[in-house]
Amino acid sequence: MTASADTIAILRTALPDGSVTTDPDIMAAYRQDWAKDPDAPFPAAVVRARSTDDVQIVMRWAHEHRIPVVPRGAGTGLSGGATAVHGGVVLSTERMRNIAIDPVTRVAVVEPGAFNAEVKKAAAEHGLWYPPDPSSFEMCSIGGNVATNAGGLCCVKYGVTTDYVLGLRVVLADGTAVRLGGPRLKDVAGLSLTKLFVGSEGTLGVVTEATLRLIPAQAPSSTLVASFPSVQSAADAVSTITRSLRPSMLEFMDRVSIGAVEDAMRMGLDRSAEAMLIVRSDAAGDVAGREISQIAEACRNNGADEVFTTDDQDEGEAFAAARRAAIPAVERLGSILLEDVGVPVPDLPALVDGIAAIAQRHELTVAVIAHAGDGNTHPLIVFDPSDAAMTQRAHIAFGEIMDLAIGLGGTITGEHGVGRLKKAWLPDQVGPEVMELTRRIKTALDPLGILNPGAVL
Repeated sequence: MTASADTIAILRTALPDGSVTTDPDIMAAYRQDWAKDPDAPFPAAVVRARSTDDVQIVMRWAHEHRIPVVPRGAGTGLSGGATAVHGGVVLSTERMRNIAIDPVTRVAVVEPGAFNAEVKKAAAEHGLWYPPDPSSFEMCSIGGNVATNAGGLCCVKYGVTTDYVLGLRVVLADGTAVRLGGPRLKDVAGLSLTKLFVGSEGTLGVVTEATLRLIPAQAPSSTLVASFPSVQSAADAVSTITRSLRPSMLEFMDRVSIGAVEDAMRMGLDRSAEAMLIVRSDAAGDVAGREISQIAEACRNNGADEVFTTDDQDEGEAFAAARRAAIPAVERLGSILLEDVGVPVPDLPALVDGIAAIAQRHELTVAVIAHAGDGNTHPLIVFDPSDAAMTQRAHIAFGEIMDLAIGLGGTITGEHGVGRLKKAWLPDQVGPEVMELTRRIKTALDPLGILNPGAVL
C-alpha cells in the first residue's frame, strides 16, 4: 500500500517535531545507497528516528496501514539493500548515535547510527579494540554492519561482525521491541535468535541497539608489501601463506587497482606489477617478525619481484590506507558494478583467472581487489553508462562472475549482503529448500511483508 498524505500526517503527529520529512530535495539523498540504482524511486517520506520508541511508533503505524518500510543506516551499502520503494517510508537510524563502553565486561552498547570508527575510538580510550573493519569504517554505521554482517581487512584473523555481536535490541514488523542476548560471552539459553538478525538486511526487524564484544587493543603491527609479475603467482602466494600462518591482514590488489590508487595517492606503488599483496602481523613480541619473515619467504618462493617490510606503524598504515582507497580510486575510471564474491581460499587462483577471462571476453576493465586471506574478492567492473552496449556487457559480466563463484563452491556475497542487486542469484547458491525455509522465517516475523520488501527474497 502507498502512504498517502493523510497517513503520513498521522505519523508526523505521533513523532517528535522534525522527525518526518517529505521535502523532495532532502529525500533525494535517501533514495539509494552506494549501489546507486538509477531507477530508485522517491519514498513517500523519510523518518529520522532518535530512539527505540520512535522506531516502534513507525513500525506500529506501518503495520496498521500496511506501508513498506526500508531501514537505513549511513547509506554506504553496496548491494542496494537500502534502496527506497515506491510509496514506502525510509526509516533512517542516523540520529541514534549513543555509545557506552563497559571496560570491566569489555562490551560496547551502541545505537545503530554510530559509525564503526566512533566505536573503535571510544573503545581505544579504555585500551580496548573493536576489530570488524570494513574499508568504509570511517563512515559506515554499526546498524548497517550488523544488517549485512560486514567484514573487512582484519577479518582473516579476527572474524566478522557476527563474531562480536553479543546482544541486540530489535523492533519487529508490528512494533514489538525485543531484547536478544546480552553482555555475556557464553549464553546458549534458547534459540540463537541474536544471530538470526545479524545479516538479515532489515528484512526481519530494525536493530536499535547492539551489545558488542571488545578485546584488548591490537599490538603494533609489522607490514609486508610484495609485488608479483602475475596474478597467479600472487594467488599462489596467498595459498602458501594461509596453509600455515594467520596474519592479521592479507590483502590483494591487481594492476588496474594499483594504478588507480597510485594516480589518487602518489605513494610510489609499482605500476608495472600485475599484483600486490599487503600483509600484516600483529603477533606479540618477536613472533611478528618471525611471521613476516615466513610470509616474505612464501612470497619470494612464489615469484615475487619485490618484497618490502616495515615495523614503522605510520608507514604500515599508509599501505593499509592505500588498499582501503582502492574502490573510490577505481571509480575515477568510470562507473562501476561492484562484486563481492568469495570462494574457499584454495580456489582463489581459479576465481581470479576466471574473472580475467570474463573481462577479456566482454572487452571490459575489471579491477580486482580482495580480502585474499579468506577468499573474498571485490571485482570492480568499470563501464560507461552512456554506452548502452558496454553497460549491457557489464551487467552480463556481473552475473557471470557470480555464476563462476557459485560453480567453484563459493558465495555471491562475502560481506556486502544480497540486497536487491544479487537476489536473482541467491537460489542458485543456497537451493530451493533453503529459499523456502528463508521465506517461512520471513513470513513468521513479517506476515504483511512490509520490512524492506524486494531485498534478499
